[in-house]
Amino acid sequence: MREITSPPLVSTAGHRNATDLLMQRFRSDPGHVAFEVRSAGAAITDPWRQVTTQQFVHEVRALAKGFIAAGLQPGESLAIMSPTRYEWALADMAAWFAGAVVVPIYETSALPQVTAILKDAEVRLAVAGSAAHALLLEQGFEQAGTACLGVWTMDARQVSDRADLAGLAAAGAHVSDAAVEQRRLLADLDSVATIVYTSGTTAAPKGALITHGNFVGQVLNVAAAYTEVVRGDGNTIIFLPMAHVLARGLQLICLANGMRIAHLSDPRDVVPALGALKPTFLVVVPRVLQKIQASAAAAAAKKKLGPVWALAQRTAVEWGRFAEAHDADPTVRAPFGLRARHALFGRLFYKRLRTLVGGRLDFLLSGAAALDAELSLFFRGLGLPVIEGYGLTETTAPLTGNMPGSIKAGSVGVPMPGTTVRISEQGEVLARGVGVFAGYRRAADNAEAFADGFFRTGDLGALDERGRLTLTGRSKDVIVTAGGKTISPAIWEGYVEGDPLVAHAVMVGEGKPYLGGLVLLDPESVAAWAEREGISDLAGLRIPHGGGAVQIDDSRLLSAIGKAVNAANAKIARSEQVRRFVLLLTDLSEANGFVTPTMKLKRGAFTEHARPIVEKLYAESGRRA
Repeated sequence: MREITSPPLVSTAGHRNATDLLMQRFRSDPGHVAFEVRSAGAAITDPWRQVTTQQFVHEVRALAKGFIAAGLQPGESLAIMSPTRYEWALADMAAWFAGAVVVPIYETSALPQVTAILKDAEVRLAVAGSAAHALLLEQGFEQAGTACLGVWTMDARQVSDRADLAGLAAAGAHVSDAAVEQRRLLADLDSVATIVYTSGTTAAPKGALITHGNFVGQVLNVAAAYTEVVRGDGNTIIFLPMAHVLARGLQLICLANGMRIAHLSDPRDVVPALGALKPTFLVVVPRVLQKIQASAAAAAAKKKLGPVWALAQRTAVEWGRFAEAHDADPTVRAPFGLRARHALFGRLFYKRLRTLVGGRLDFLLSGAAALDAELSLFFRGLGLPVIEGYGLTETTAPLTGNMPGSIKAGSVGVPMPGTTVRISEQGEVLARGVGVFAGYRRAADNAEAFADGFFRTGDLGALDERGRLTLTGRSKDVIVTAGGKTISPAIWEGYVEGDPLVAHAVMVGEGKPYLGGLVLLDPESVAAWAEREGISDLAGLRIPHGGGAVQIDDSRLLSAIGKAVNAANAKIARSEQVRRFVLLLTDLSEANGFVTPTMKLKRGAFTEHARPIVEKLYAESGRRA
């Protein structure tokens, strides 16, 4: 199959712009709890403040008045730089009520990045999370040489300062509700709602113009497709960066359909928050799922139940496969032995894991990186189905997704309603539909971004007979060996990254006689592994300062990772297998320039930095996987 279209389930007619998603909910059920907000300094387990839809609209209007009073004009850009928190949602919607275009900036961004975005997007006013973020924004405005109406913080300032959101709202008290309503209705579905700068894994960041229509079309159709997930009695926790379009799209879906939202700025708070808030749905990245699985294995090992847990894990994967078969044919029954083992391990392990995540979780959605098929099957076997999806900033997040009742591990599912996916002759995934953006801010960036009316994703993939998409790599990442063999490294890399000890795997070998591998270790997982193994003398496991990478030659770690490399090699053709690899430690913070704000590896930047290591890998005898 070369192309498939999923027709829209809901029309965008009846919506002026994205603010109507909130206002229609406000008119139908103003007293419904929309947010749960953690008080400053409160423990995760303390009661969270509940904010109704009516209260949220009142706060949004008040802040919009402040923006208007500060001099922000319709169509002008407003930047938000902050960790994920309730006030992010407030400022985002208030900016739209004031008729502005929102420009999100990752709170981890460095000054040069901040400056470039402020200048390119012609930002006029900014909202910062903290005083430190405010200072960075002020410096950015100064270096960009652009006029600024001011920078206000979400964190409270001194009463005399009034440079916080509370002070801004107070300053706009004289603006009438009618003036705000007039501003709110200025934008239509074709108007730009936000300029989101791409992460830039392979190139310089580009400003993607996402319209109100993109948001409205996605929110209405995704909610209609996932009625088992999106429901009025459900709730979720958002801990992805709010600067990411996926988090903002998810928030709009919840707001429009009455799902309660809680925000967390620190991912380390997620596990205790699960027990306190008991979400019904959660968006995660594969790394979170890997760590949950590894933590369960570690807990079993401490109780001398390692072999029992290993069997329980295999049983969960088997049950996941049965569940997939049952989706396709409801008459299929699980063998008696599998049913018995699943019931036993359900009492011993699975129920406890479901309780750990709150006990009410119906579905997990995984995105941002490839999800190992066995990991997906494992969670399905636990009773926690994982819906893997795929999308980009330029598609307003979800482009394809598995559906409840039709989940296929290893696939990223079918096109979202209102979307067409086409596979080009070169194997590239092309997209057209309600979520596909209006183009990049700079015309030059659009030159090669579209083909025959379709957006070129840069990803390689294939459609099966049921229209499900499977991704096979990035078109710019392909490796051509000295023998002329063209290799897409993503499949091997994904298999190796399924090991909890591995943060990233990078296949190399451009112009070389065989393929090699750079395996970047996850220091936290390695430390936990060493403790479980009773290893106390691991040397060299210190992240190097100054952006360097250090090679780790510990034989025990090489042996452990070698098993993952061998397992990956066993799943692919001989010509695609890695013959030699090295273990590396490096600083994987965004400041080091090797990862994006969403922790995707900037492959080109890293491999260029690691060129001496790669040359050494091929110059020496190396180690065979």
